[in-house]
Amino acid sequence: MSLDKPYLDVPGTTIFDAEQSRKGYHLNQFCMSLMKADNRTRFKADERAYLDEWPMTEAQKQAVLARDLNRCIALGGNIYFLAKIGATDGKSFQQMAGSMTGMTEDEYRAMMLAGGRSAQGNRVVGEDGDAQAHRQPQGRAGQQKGAV
Repeated sequence: MSLDKPYLDVPGTTIFDAEQSRKGYHLNQFCMSLMKADNRTRFKADERAYLDEWPMTEAQKQAVLARDLNRCIALGGNIYFLAKIGATDGKSFQQMAGSMTGMTEDEYRAMMLAGGRSAQGNRVVGEDGDAQAHRQPQGRAGQQKGAV
């Protein structure tokens, strides 16, 4: 039985706790394998075959293939491990973070330079801030995806 987790009410945030760690163990181990050049080469040559060497769930594998980092996090991925996927793809952490918010890299950079998201409307689930689920994804990148 899981413990009471009042932090689950923080919008736009998945807390990497012990439960998430257990859920994402093999996903995160896969990510760490990408620290070796030979493994990156094998992964890029046939991503599905390389993923199938890991006892990950099908949902985790599909999230990696789609580079859906938000889904990876929901499935137990830790952003510090997932950054290895971005590095393998030649992406900066800033590019990855922007993709997770639905923003272009420039929009994300501008938001962060302006102080990040406001806490106003984003303290608990159900408020009307920009981190709330009904407002995601945001920015030009997210709008372009929705228009396709």
